[in-house]
Amino acid sequence: MTTPEETKLTALVTGGSSGIGLATARALAGAGYPTVICGRNEDSLRQAAKQLADEGLAVTTVTADVTDTSSVRHLVQAATEAHGPIGVLVNNAGRNGGGVTAQLTDELWHQVINTNLNSVFYVTREVLARGGMTEGGRIINVASTAGKQGVLLAAPYSASKHGVVGFTKALGKELAPQRITVNAVCPGYVETPMAERVRHAYAEAWGTTEDDVLTAFEAKIPLGRYSTPEEVASMILYLAMPVAASVTAQALNVCGGLGNF
Repeated sequence: MTTPEETKLTALVTGGSSGIGLATARALAGAGYPTVICGRNEDSLRQAAKQLADEGLAVTTVTADVTDTSSVRHLVQAATEAHGPIGVLVNNAGRNGGGVTAQLTDELWHQVINTNLNSVFYVTREVLARGGMTEGGRIINVASTAGKQGVLLAAPYSASKHGVVGFTKALGKELAPQRITVNAVCPGYVETPMAERVRHAYAEAWGTTEDDVLTAFEAKIPLGRYSTPEEVASMILYLAMPVAASVTAQALNVCGGLGNF
């Protein structure tokens, strides 16, 4: 069986400078995929690339805003110019956001939808149209267990992730004749910088401490702990590999048993 390096399957990871995105870049690069990571903050990307380089892994960085179509065009062009056709796309860029629905602003709603849902469409469309993805290609969207059930005080986030799951299932069927698989990975609570922001927001909303929020969240998880970015990245790596060729149009949980649906 040929390796990713031999077949030059470029992997593109959005939101690749921290958390799940950085862990995914580490896993893909470690498995031999020429890997491109993107994000809006050039300094964060540079730090992520240095961290991986110190581990003996090379990645290419591209500063891009995945909510902007012109920036997305630049991203995909830069990725293909660096390493050739894109064989693996990981749509990971995302943000939290919510609150009491009656008090939500238009700005917050649109920011969450644009970052979590519209960006998945923009980047996927560009990769399919001009990124060179062909038979054997992999599109992996990082959704959430919030994309399968509503989350208290997180209507924008839940709506956006439900959209990602629906987009994944529809596109998976559309691209199946081309032997391009499309799947979503649905993390539950994962210990990342975004998780810290979420706990802070709930602590303020509930008038309690972040430690109390953490205790309440962990109590809902059958395994009793948050997942790690590396555990989520392992599922993404599996879906990227040839052995996952028969898995498509699925939304797979990595959540410690938080959701069994």
